[in-house]
Formats: sequence, C-alpha cells, structure tokens
Amino acid sequence: MGLFSKIKNIFAKEIEEEKQTEVTTTENQEETQETTSESIKPVKIYEKGLTKSRKGFVSNLISLTSKYNKINEDYFDELEEILIMADIGINTVMKFMDRLKERVRKEKIEDPNLLKEVIVDELFIIYVDDEILESKIHFSENSPTVLLFVGVNGVGKTTTIGKLAWKFKEEGKKVLLVAGDTFRAGATKQLEEWSKKVEVGFIGKEEGADPASVIYDGLEKAKKENYDVVLIDTAGRLQNKVNLMKELEKINRVIGTQIPDAPHETLLIIDATTGQNGISQAKSFQEITNITGIVLTKLDGTAKGGIVLAIKEEIKIPVKFIGLGETKDDLQPFDIESYIYGLFKDMM
Repeated sequence: MGLFSKIKNIFAKEIEEEKQTEVTTTENQEETQETTSESIKPVKIYEKGLTKSRKGFVSNLISLTSKYNKINEDYFDELEEILIMADIGINTVMKFMDRLKERVRKEKIEDPNLLKEVIVDELFIIYVDDEILESKIHFSENSPTVLLFVGVNGVGKTTTIGKLAWKFKEEGKKVLLVAGDTFRAGATKQLEEWSKKVEVGFIGKEEGADPASVIYDGLEKAKKENYDVVLIDTAGRLQNKVNLMKELEKINRVIGTQIPDAPHETLLIIDATTGQNGISQAKSFQEITNITGIVLTKLDGTAKGGIVLAIKEEIKIPVKFIGLGETKDDLQPFDIESYIYGLFKDMM
C-alpha cells in the first residue's frame, strides 16, 4: 500500500465528514464557519490552513491530469513547472522528476489518472526517505528547558514565541519569556504584552541593553523560581552576519554557563510567504549558529505550501511547528500525515 492510500485510510473519518458537510444546509454551513478554532481538531486546522496551497498546487495537478490522455514528455514538462511554482525547489523537483520517470518506466504507467497517487507517494518519500527528522521538541529532564529563537525581523518571531508560550502553559508547564531582542524598537514591549495576554512570566530591560545580560537575569530567575520552559527572543539583523554571529556566540556562552547543555533547542522562524528567500535565510543562519528546528509561519497565506519539502531536502533541518492562521491554536506541531491530508484532501 502506498503512502497516499495509507493517508486516505488514516483520515477516512474526516473525508466522510467532509462529504456529509457538503450536503448540509446553508444555515448549518454558516454555523460551522462561526465555530472557533478552539473546538476544531488539529487535522481540521491543517485542512483550513493549507487551503491556498491546495487550491493552487492540487487544482493545477488535477487540471493537468484531465488535460492529457497519455503520459508523455509534454505532460512531464508541465508537471515540473507546477512543482517549481509550488516552491518545492528546483533541486528537489529535479530529483523527484527522475524518480517519477523511472517509476513510470518500470511500472509501465501510461494513464495520468493512475499517476496522481504515485506523485503524492514520491513527493513524500522525499520527506521521509533517508534520515528521519525529529519534529518534536526535546525537553530537559533536570533543569528548565531553554528554547532560543532566531530569525530576521518581520517573520513573526515574537508572535510565535507568544503562541508557543500559551501552548506550553496549556500543557501544564511554567513558562518564562525573555526579551533578548533589545535592538528592534518595541520588541521588548511586544513580548511583554504577549506574556500578559497568555499569563506567563516575563523579563526584559530597556531598549539597547546588552542582550546577554537580559538572558543571564532571565535564566537566574528561571532557576530560582522553578520555571519549566524559557523562551528567549533574539535580534534578527542578518544583514550584519559577523556582528550577529558574535552576539549569538556570546548568548550561547551565557546560556551554557547558567544551564549546562542549553539551549536545548535553537529554533529558526521562517515566513512561508517569502518562499525560496526563506531557504536562503536558513542557510545563512546555519553558518552562524546551530539550528535544531524550523518554525514555518504564515503557511496559510501562501499558495506555495511545497516549501516544507524544500526545507527537508535542501537544509536537512526538521520543521517543528507550522503557523496556519492568526489564533493561538493555529500554530501546530508539524505532522507529516496531517500535512499530506491538508494539502491533497481534494484528491482523496
């Protein structure tokens, strides 16, 4: 059984519910739309959040299938263009096309309708093949778990930290936010507002203060007051890589002195709407510090949801969370099966 068929079986209930929803009255549909995200299952958040990508990428794939009666080079050329437009990345697309053509040749597939499931299988074999990337957060057993957040300005870093603080608090953890971005105007205040909104601890200093000193004080507080998780914001001035590298090196030294083996995770925030530019940012940050995971924000705002595949293939860093909307619940732990369902639901 291929991956596509397995996903259909896993989400058979959701698929059946979707069919039943389509025959409900307009009044009931309006009531459904008013349901808050707090009552929606994670798979439904994936489904809603990936609507733009699904309507773009998958609709083009379905149209391509109906256009050709037989698989030929023109079909492959158009498929290649669709995949590149989905932001999967040229290198990943080339590797995929080679695998697909080989499979078509070996299995003597001629009907494009039979190839739809094969395409889904091969795309996600790319994600799960070779090294399995661990998408879960690694929590420390003996001390506060320290999560360091990096990323350029404007990607939603502070908002992501606030949403994760709420998520960890809901899991019963005592959370502290540390405002280590002392250079961007308003960054400390913004993080403090999030701490009040989700009712977690906070520490920060005046604008322009030494980030390492803020983090030192934050970790002292975390140890004395028995916090479970410390979320640290940092500056994102990638245009000056040398200074940023020195700053992050200093921050890591301070963290390591206070809590051995910390930071336990260094998470890079990438705005999915920036596409391949986000991949370039990831490569640049890899040169500066050890990135253990990616948080992909604003995935609901792009029709190019294939960037998840490009991240796996080009930079080999696991996606740990994806942002699929504006509410706190819309930041979801990354799950490859839910992602496949959300992206390819219309083909199931």
